Amino acid sequence: MGPVNVLVTTPIGDELLQHITNVSPRIKLSNVSELARAEQRGDFARKDEFDVLLAEAEVIYGLRLPKNVVARAPKLKWVQVMSAGVDRFLDDEFRQSSVIMTSVSGMHATPIGEIVLELMLMFAKQAPLCFQLKQEKQWKRFMPTVLRSKTVGIVGLGNIGREVARLAKAFSMRVVATRRSAKRVMRAKDVDILLPREQLPRLLSESDFVVLSLPFTSETNKLIGEEELRTMKPTAYLINIARGNIVDEEALIRALDEHWIAGAGLDVFATEPLPADSCLWEFPNVIFSPHIAGGMEDYNIRATELFCENLRHYLSGENLLNVIDKKKGY
Repeated sequence: MGPVNVLVTTPIGDELLQHITNVSPRIKLSNVSELARAEQRGDFARKDEFDVLLAEAEVIYGLRLPKNVVARAPKLKWVQVMSAGVDRFLDDEFRQSSVIMTSVSGMHATPIGEIVLELMLMFAKQAPLCFQLKQEKQWKRFMPTVLRSKTVGIVGLGNIGREVARLAKAFSMRVVATRRSAKRVMRAKDVDILLPREQLPRLLSESDFVVLSLPFTSETNKLIGEEELRTMKPTAYLINIARGNIVDEEALIRALDEHWIAGAGLDVFATEPLPADSCLWEFPNVIFSPHIAGGMEDYNIRATELFCENLRHYLSGENLLNVIDKKKGY
């Protein structure tokens, strides 16, 4: 059996590159991260050099893909991306190709679950007010609340949603969730009520915290709009750690401005970086982070270990882990 040409498009360090090479003597590894990064900056001075390597590539691993990758890599069979969400990669050309795509789904459950709990606790304990009082050197006592007995509604009970449910149960919260595959009202591990996606309004109306943890697809584009936000309790908080475009941002701004809901915890936005003129910067009842909820200090190590495991599967002809259904988009 011949060599397998593997291209790495993201800087991961020499030690991890060697880790990939050690999977098998058949691996012929090319680190093209500098070439890929130059193209992302709009510098095509070394495009010909990049095209030569892409023309022989059988496997690509990285956080981002080269432009027009299917056309430029005719021998490409498999792409392993370093993210869980793949919406930005699935253009028409890729969907129609025979190239397999796999993700690192499941790897983000722990850090994102912790971010969700952080946001719920910050709202319950009024942490932004504490920061403000400290800056103003004011001693004003107030009454915080507790998460115990509150209802968290999880829209999308995948790996992240299940971790949020597990953590919420540690705080004695009531958990309601929706899942695309649920056909009837039922129970699930750490979930008091599991609803079909058609019963989203029920989840919204019952929840004190609504957590969006579902993939961005044509079906979920602006899933949360004016009608959904008005269905939420005026005392409830929206938490989005999925994709910005799942929420109609203009409707969310109105909801915050007119107090349809109590506030929002956001890690993702329709436009990133968030434009300086966005009203979301100004709302005191909005807590957000710059799309870092899935981050952790050993991210590249964990992602590369998963890739190496998948590479062993690939070389032995076994089924790959985390294969993306290109029609569904996840």
